[in-house]
Amino acid sequence: MRLLAVTLAALVTALATGLGALPFAFGKFDRRWLGVSNAIAAGFMLSASGALLIEGVIRGWWQTLAGAAVGAVFIVVTERLLAGRDVEFAALRGADARKALLIVAVMTVHSFSEGVGVGVSYGGGAELGIAITIAIAIHNVPEGLAISLVLVPRGASVRSAAGWSIFSSLPQPLVAAPAFLFVEAFKPFLPAGLGFAGGAMTWLVLAELLPEARDELTLPRLALWLGGSLLAMSLLQAALLVH
Repeated sequence: MRLLAVTLAALVTALATGLGALPFAFGKFDRRWLGVSNAIAAGFMLSASGALLIEGVIRGWWQTLAGAAVGAVFIVVTERLLAGRDVEFAALRGADARKALLIVAVMTVHSFSEGVGVGVSYGGGAELGIAITIAIAIHNVPEGLAISLVLVPRGASVRSAAGWSIFSSLPQPLVAAPAFLFVEAFKPFLPAGLGFAGGAMTWLVLAELLPEARDELTLPRLALWLGGSLLAMSLLQAALLVH
């Protein structure tokens, strides 16, 4: 029964990611929003990356740094493999599809660490597990929003954005149960996993999202949207850590 509860808890965190697409159901967001959407997504992802790297360093600094380096290399290699290819993803084609595929891939890999976090937390007792589950579920909503910010203004449907957001978090219920059963075996992988996700997200922001946002926005507007979203996500993460 406890194993089922862990799996269902992680499934809830995955489904929560889809809620990030909801704001797009109440308005029209087309390519005119690309600059703003990229800046907001970049702020969310930079804040999430910082939190991941800090959490990783606390658990093991060299494993985290090694994971971050591998994560950055992963994005560089993936970009080169996709460059010039006629990619189709979420009803998008070309450069739009490549960017969307990259962000969904990064968020999906990142979800493995969150799944381990849920499983390991239940190893410390139901009360701790529930608290961590709630925190990750709330944290997943802006992650889904970040994915939707990349997909919807480029032409993907809100339903598709919600679906891919949930898909990006499916590793959580898949990994949570094994992590719960083999807590001690999974713990050493956490720093490297957190570092990988943080490094990959940071490189994706610097190499893809920010340059495109800079092309669309003036520097003051870019700073406003980037700084505002980064601050909002940082405050949310700080509130979750407090509770």
